[in-house]
Amino acid sequence: MNRPADRAIETMERRGIFQVVDLAHILREKHADYQQPNLLDNHQFQQAFQQQQHLLDQIPATTAESGDNMIRSRASDPLGGDEFESKSGSENVDGVSVDDQDPNQRPRKKRYHRHTQHQIQEMEAFFKECPHPDDKQRKELSRELGLEPLQVKFWFQNKRTQMKNQHERHENSQLRSENEKLRAENMRYKEALSSASCPNCGGPAALGEMSFDEHHLRIENARLREEIDRISAIAAKYVGKPMVPFPVLSNPLAAAASRAAPLDLPMAPYGGVVPGDMFGGGASAGELLRGVQSEVDKPMIVELAVAAMEELVRMAQLEEPLWSAAAPALDAPAALETLNEEEYARMFPRGLGPKQYGLRSEASRDSAVVIMTHANLVEILMDANQYAAVFSNIVSRAATLEVLSTGVAGNYNGALQVMSVEFQVPSPLVPTRESYFVRYCKQNSDGTWAVVDVSLESLRPSPVLKCRRRPSGCLIQEMPNGYSKVTWVEHVEVDDRSVHNIYKLLVNSGLAFGARRWVGTLDRQCERLASVMASNIPTSDIGVITSAEGRKSMLKLAERMVMSFCGGVTASVAHQWTTLSGSGAEDVRVMTRKSVDDPGRPPGIVLNAATSFWLPVPPKRVFDFLRDESSRSEWDILSNGGIVQEMAHIANGRDQGNCVSLLRVNSSNSNQSNMLILQESCTDASGSYVIYAPVDVVAMNVVLNGGDPDYVALLPSGFAILPDGPAHGGGLQGADGGGGVVGSGGSLLTVAFQILVDSVPTAKLSLGSVATVNSLIACTVERIKAAVSGESNPQ
Repeated sequence: MNRPADRAIETMERRGIFQVVDLAHILREKHADYQQPNLLDNHQFQQAFQQQQHLLDQIPATTAESGDNMIRSRASDPLGGDEFESKSGSENVDGVSVDDQDPNQRPRKKRYHRHTQHQIQEMEAFFKECPHPDDKQRKELSRELGLEPLQVKFWFQNKRTQMKNQHERHENSQLRSENEKLRAENMRYKEALSSASCPNCGGPAALGEMSFDEHHLRIENARLREEIDRISAIAAKYVGKPMVPFPVLSNPLAAAASRAAPLDLPMAPYGGVVPGDMFGGGASAGELLRGVQSEVDKPMIVELAVAAMEELVRMAQLEEPLWSAAAPALDAPAALETLNEEEYARMFPRGLGPKQYGLRSEASRDSAVVIMTHANLVEILMDANQYAAVFSNIVSRAATLEVLSTGVAGNYNGALQVMSVEFQVPSPLVPTRESYFVRYCKQNSDGTWAVVDVSLESLRPSPVLKCRRRPSGCLIQEMPNGYSKVTWVEHVEVDDRSVHNIYKLLVNSGLAFGARRWVGTLDRQCERLASVMASNIPTSDIGVITSAEGRKSMLKLAERMVMSFCGGVTASVAHQWTTLSGSGAEDVRVMTRKSVDDPGRPPGIVLNAATSFWLPVPPKRVFDFLRDESSRSEWDILSNGGIVQEMAHIANGRDQGNCVSLLRVNSSNSNQSNMLILQESCTDASGSYVIYAPVDVVAMNVVLNGGDPDYVALLPSGFAILPDGPAHGGGLQGADGGGGVVGSGGSLLTVAFQILVDSVPTAKLSLGSVATVNSLIACTVERIKAAVSGESNPQ
């Protein structure tokens, strides 16, 4: 074992790989040894040689090949082999050819040339940018670093292998950890199953001992838990974050405003408030998100949303005895369905629990086929801005406070978000309803989509609860040719004792905030959006705008006008109305706003004035009278008796009353320039609107040519016409303040003006401006009453 040949064999056996190239040298050395005298005789030499040959015959071919490859790679690869891997590729090897050696000399020891720190850093930096350099890049890098291109190539190959191994080790570690968690969870489930007991006798339970109904209940319970687990997994990353509480609804400025004199009217910024100002009397959005008073349990929200979804789908599909409908009136589109409260409590014991004391239950359901795909409908409902724009006559403000889940598979399936919304009726006599709820969207197994809201007021401190939203929303079924069938359910509990008498019958019937109003508005808005995309516009009609860009710009401008009108006429908590008394008018309310740096409104002080009253005339007659340009001079004082002519119009619905018009007032006084008026009239089963605003001639020419309508200054005024109650309902004698009967088929008319009283935003409001606006609205009301009631025109 002291001979060099034996030591070489021992080394090869220890490594497990015979270096075949070195075998020639070993044999030469052995042969040389036996040439020396007094060492071994010829018989011993042959014995040793046969023993080594036997060992070589036992080497597998693959092992020999791998050894051969290893020697070649070690001779040329700076990073190859186990010895070099520990050196991180920083060494190079100079091998000496066996054929060039003297048989009588011992082989020279291999020399290692370590790469310099600069070379390593440069190759590391280049590897981060490009792990797979091409030939040109390798040659360039080798010239810069003073290396051979082959050395650079092998360095990058081994670096990639090293990174791959590290990545695989990291993945294995993660999978091992995940496997341990699953094993532990499996053990917990097994222990829970083994300790299950019968609820009746307390003994161990078996599936065969369960009744048929109990078995199905357990299956249903498992399905619901799977639904909860799925949504909880989506929202898991949000667990632990503070939820936005619903702040106390208090606005001390409103009370002060009601007692203020006209010259001390509180000024409000024009255009509403930021989402943070929505509740709490002016807190910023950041203060609202930071003002956390209690931690909201996210799993509780998820479980509440899943239960609400199940309830909504069943309420949308079930008929009697849950829902009952009276016979519709002759002129009514359909009968209003009434919810059986006892049946509801029996069928849906979960959820928000029993009705709270002092709140009135209000439930309604309606359906319609609308010209819009289910995907677009879902997007509108899940986007707070689109939601507020499409339902601008019902939603005064909407804000998404927190998104718990954005959905899966690239759509809104499973989307979950916390919202705060203020619902309105276009009149300062009906208080708005603020609601704080979670909105959940889901695609059902039958392909239908559902979007449900359920209140979260129980999860936040509130001294007074005026509105609680039970599971409400819509079920959307896809129809051919881009249509969808929408079934809407509205179910709330409210305190509506502060509603004015003339609106009580409308509100109590569910028409003011109910499903029919939502469905009617959605149907009309879908027709309006379809008209924007229409390409088959008849060119024979006079005044029809045929340019696609012109139609789109004009409809966008009209949409902004309608939203501005609806947002400035309600009894929102952001509005600080002051009632003018002693004027002889019917409770005219005024409010001032400042307009600064808003290209969509003229700068200065704007005075809003609004009043609501009852007319013993059907809503359709009032709507046709107010939208007709030929009868405009009978009520429009600002037109000065001029002739009103329609220059252009865009039809945006089946009803001929749904259109956007551009009117020109030809003044009888030659000294006055002609005035343009943009007007939109719209009607559906829940109500009608006629909204208009004076516009600049130059600006409208830009809009008609497809220009940007956002820079056209508007101050909209107009009318909101609602029925005074259900068509088949009884009336309230004297509820209008006189001898009329509200609910006998009459109309509730709201008149609202926005007038620029001073072009300087810092100017003081004069008493004369308030008196002028008050006189204007009072005179307009009297003219409308005289015209539609058949009375003689005022002098």
